[in-house]
Amino acid sequence: MTCQPFLSFCNELLAYEGMDLADQVRFCSAIGYRGLEIAPETLGDTPHRIGASEAGRIRATVEGEGLKATGLHWLLKPYPHLSITSRDAAVLEDTRDTLTGLLDLCAELGGTVMVHGSPGQRRLDAGESLDEAMQRVADFFRPVAEAAGERGIVYCIEPLSRAETDFLNTVDEAERLVEMVGHPAFRTMIDTSAAGQAEAIPVADLIRDKLPGGSIGHIQINDTNRGAPGTGDDPFDAILAAIRESGWTRPIAVEPFKVIGDARATAAYAAATVKALWDCRI
Repeated sequence: MTCQPFLSFCNELLAYEGMDLADQVRFCSAIGYRGLEIAPETLGDTPHRIGASEAGRIRATVEGEGLKATGLHWLLKPYPHLSITSRDAAVLEDTRDTLTGLLDLCAELGGTVMVHGSPGQRRLDAGESLDEAMQRVADFFRPVAEAAGERGIVYCIEPLSRAETDFLNTVDEAERLVEMVGHPAFRTMIDTSAAGQAEAIPVADLIRDKLPGGSIGHIQINDTNRGAPGTGDDPFDAILAAIRESGWTRPIAVEPFKVIGDARATAAYAAATVKALWDCRI
């Protein structure tokens, strides 16, 4: 029995370098990943319209190498015209319909988590306060949360740094939205890079503080320099110890944006770093 974590790799870096899905899966399996967290844009221009047959083919490709499609992230990147903070009812309806299509895709792939980052589609209007936007966004997400629950998916709103967006920058802010939506399928998550930039306490302390409360539905790990774990100064020994000691057994996704050499080297370096630092002697 292994005590290593269930590591999933966010696939866009590999896709950007021209690897098709089958090659991504074979490579990730060979270097020790157990899952692939998929950016919908890597599956086509309108991934929310992928039907059950094509989704089944994608799932078979992933599972054929012993991996699992753990979920979807960066949900709205293929759709720059959409927004969760818009005041335009037609935009909100189109955004909700698109997210519902992506929920269907995630379920067909066997995924259990949707990570809503998409900073370009969540910005406050000029002069608008966070409190003003919160109620509108909570109203927007309630039917999305209901649809996620019906499909067995945890939908996570991702706190992001102020360098990326001015809406929901800390876990505390995201937890306010989670409480307002009021559905068990709607939660927040911890991205260690964003948390390292936005939170007032060290990331390891944040993990120890937040994981027991039940609001955290997912974890992504990368350095505050936006690279893979181990490529910067973040104390991943302490961060991984906090995750491990919490009893977390769900997937942990690696989501680097900067490469060291190329995407393959970056993915391999991240996996090796986590394996070396994940001390099982507890």
